Amino acid sequence: MVKICCIGAGYVGGPTMAMIALKCPLIEVAVVDISVSRIAAWNSDQLPIYELGLEEVVKQCRGKNLFFSTDVERHVSEADIVFVSVNTPTKTQGLGAGKAADLAYWESAARMIADVSKSNKIVVEKSTVPVKTAEAIEKILTHNSKGINFQILSNPEFLAEGTAIQDLLNPDRVLIGGRETPDGQKAIQALKAVYAHWVPEDRILTTNLWSAELSKLAANAFLAQRISSVNAMSALCEATGADVSQVSHAVGEDTRIGPKFLNASVGFGGSCFQKDILNLVYICECNGLTEVANYWKQVIKVNDYQKNRFVNRVVSSMFNTISGKKIAILGFAFKKDTGDTRETPAIDVCKGLLGDKARLSIYDPQVTRDQIQRDLSMNKFDWDHPIHLQPMSPTAVKQVGVTWDAYEATKDAHGVCIFTEWDEFKTLDYKKIFDNMRKPAFVFDGRNIVDVEKLREIGFIVYSIGKPLDPWLKDMPAVA
Repeated sequence: MVKICCIGAGYVGGPTMAMIALKCPLIEVAVVDISVSRIAAWNSDQLPIYELGLEEVVKQCRGKNLFFSTDVERHVSEADIVFVSVNTPTKTQGLGAGKAADLAYWESAARMIADVSKSNKIVVEKSTVPVKTAEAIEKILTHNSKGINFQILSNPEFLAEGTAIQDLLNPDRVLIGGRETPDGQKAIQALKAVYAHWVPEDRILTTNLWSAELSKLAANAFLAQRISSVNAMSALCEATGADVSQVSHAVGEDTRIGPKFLNASVGFGGSCFQKDILNLVYICECNGLTEVANYWKQVIKVNDYQKNRFVNRVVSSMFNTISGKKIAILGFAFKKDTGDTRETPAIDVCKGLLGDKARLSIYDPQVTRDQIQRDLSMNKFDWDHPIHLQPMSPTAVKQVGVTWDAYEATKDAHGVCIFTEWDEFKTLDYKKIFDNMRKPAFVFDGRNIVDVEKLREIGFIVYSIGKPLDPWLKDMPAVA
């Protein structure tokens, strides 16, 4: 029986290995992590991450050919294929701080693999890593190999949170990069055979190592760039009276462009976009490609600009002060159908509102009070370090309340900000919300999900990103 081990039981490792176990009943799959609480959660009825359909897949395989364990060394030692899916956080100090990926966890994983291995292994990069990481890992493994043969493959993930299980079941493509040597090609074929259990062969792409590593960064940069492009247009739409939904629809009908990732919003979030672009910027700078680095930097600058613009809209609309005013926040996760808050635009916007001394009442159907308080009190890149290295008891932000009901969150509020496009926010009783709010009552729609005209008929003053401005807002600048 082929044995697979995945180091790292997070958003990538857990779901990917669960799907491999489901589709390859003759392969034994072990997911290992040093976090006792995380592994305990994977073995319980309350999985550590929320993802549509994940629970069903895990329950079907767990205990049969899918195992979650803290016995890292034993499972790595026994495995034929080792996936490495550890954190690659952005460095917070030293060379490349604020841009470069910190490969400390990757390096320690590689050293541990070399230490415990007694048989030849295929080592698969599953984390998002900078180009040429495989070469560094290869050096560590070969210099510590004790005669064992290690083949390094790059197999980046292209999952979208909220649809991860569907993406794993029916991927656009599976990308496998390896060395262009006989052993490297053999390793590629071995991993290809795993995915071929359910992925059509024409969707399994094989490349050299560097192309696979760079393709992941490039894909995320291109997607983020589309969001920043439409968000830049949304600012111009507000200034001119155009409607960004109509503009993006017209643009998306062009088959060369297509409609995806053209929804204007308060900004992009998630664990990869910003991190991968910063990584790309750093690699470009290291290779002397200053103009290319500056081009990609601008994608992040526009994203930050969009969040700042939103904060300024809220403050300027409310007579230029929100001090002591209750603002309801609907949605904290970076997108619907996931509880993930990593790099969610809600964090920066909430911090901006708190900076102006607002009182926040936050509701998200999938994000806990502890997570919200942790996110609002954490430093910029701390979220990406393993949980045991994060501040364990963050200082509670006193001006923040968290509720489990949208109506409770909006009661007595001066304004409502919508940050996540949860379906339930489209069908709320906004008349009831209006009646229980302070007047004038404001709605700031960061996701363009409400019926603007209907809300204005109820009596709300509505700001919707990239839409013609409410007369109330016309003379109030959105740029500080």
